[in-house]
Amino acid sequence: VPDLAFGSVPGRILSNVDRTTAIGLTCTGRTARQLGIGNGLNASGTIRRMIGPGGQFVPYELYRDSGRSQRWGTTLGTDTVAGTGTGTAQSQTVYGRVAPQVATPGSYSDTVIVTVTY
Repeated sequence: VPDLAFGSVPGRILSNVDRTTAIGLTCTGRTARQLGIGNGLNASGTIRRMIGPGGQFVPYELYRDSGRSQRWGTTLGTDTVAGTGTGTAQSQTVYGRVAPQVATPGSYSDTVIVTVTY
């Protein structure tokens, strides 16, 4: 999975910063599967957070839909994405968002685990 990079924001984050990446996978033909994404290494409960300078955090979210209304999680059949393998490479888009906020300038990152259940 390529990194989902939100890029650089000068000063305050005044509006949503939306970015995407894609999960690539190849599953045997006709194999049912579900993709889940964990909350990340820096989560506080179910709030995903990137960590940056001095231990400061920037909350962000990952979604299953382009409208960014369906949070991506790990509960099978509830907040995962179901699909069926074709035997060839497939791609599933991940929609990310950082909401407006004040953040300490610097570089922020997090690590999430993608789980394929079949």
